[in-house]
Amino acid sequence: MPQVVHLNTKIPQMMAGQRLDQALATLFPDYSRARLQQWIREGLVSVNERSCKPKDKVQGDEQVVIQAVLETEVSWLAQALPLEILYEDADLLVINKPAGLVVHPGAGNPDATLVNALLHHAPELAELPRAGIIHRLDKDTSGVLVIARRLESHSRLVAQLQARAFEREYCALVNGVVSSGGRIDLPIGRHPTQRTRMAVVNTGKPAVSHYRVLARYQVHSLVQVKLETGRTHQIRVHMAHLKHPVLGDPVYGGRLRLPPGADAPVIQALQQFRRQALHAARLGLTHPRSGQFMAWESPLPADMQHLRDLLQADAAGVAG
Repeated sequence: MPQVVHLNTKIPQMMAGQRLDQALATLFPDYSRARLQQWIREGLVSVNERSCKPKDKVQGDEQVVIQAVLETEVSWLAQALPLEILYEDADLLVINKPAGLVVHPGAGNPDATLVNALLHHAPELAELPRAGIIHRLDKDTSGVLVIARRLESHSRLVAQLQARAFEREYCALVNGVVSSGGRIDLPIGRHPTQRTRMAVVNTGKPAVSHYRVLARYQVHSLVQVKLETGRTHQIRVHMAHLKHPVLGDPVYGGRLRLPPGADAPVIQALQQFRRQALHAARLGLTHPRSGQFMAWESPLPADMQHLRDLLQADAAGVAG
């Protein structure tokens, strides 16, 4: 059924001079700029209790109220697929996504995605933008993912994400021996010539990652990466830029690295690991209704744990 959308915010001073539709698209990223423009034209958006045009400039500190009707945006199929639920209440679903599971239906993946499973488990998600999914994980990245079950909760969680208030920690096996941890503050955007890839480019959006070394092996390392921002492929692009690409990454990983003198099981495991060795290990956020800080953790999936154990044993054998 259609759902009433009621949004209320104040235009930040830093947005002074922007078009109204541009400012609202930034403040309410769940809704497309075209949809917001339509609502403005239909008089469903008031600025200081007055109607405006999409092109009108904002000055900052205006009070914006949006009252509209949101038609169900998705017609995706609900499917009874397995879900590993870490936490569930009336506002949230927190799941442990396995590697290989696509998040949204799309070209080449019309069904059997996370969204299809979620719609079966919680049909009300059909009425929310992107079926309630707040942030995404790549198909072959595993780990913790949060889904909002109510529109109000969705808006509050998106606001947290925009304010960089989520705590997101990943574990990654990377190529090369990383000497020390550090902070990566490099903008990410589309690759200038290979449009299916992302890259560190001056015209990209700000992207900040913090990393530290958890373990070192012969020619690989296990690192923890904390995201301050959440750009597409951020960890994969940042680590590749440091010449330490994520092991197994089919896009940014480069050539396979084999430890000198490694035995057959290690070589075979490395050759057969066909996804990026990246796992969303921890997610922390403020509950949108209670205001309580909550966090969830997920251990390394079996394939990454197996590879880590082999690399550790190989490194120990060389050291011994």
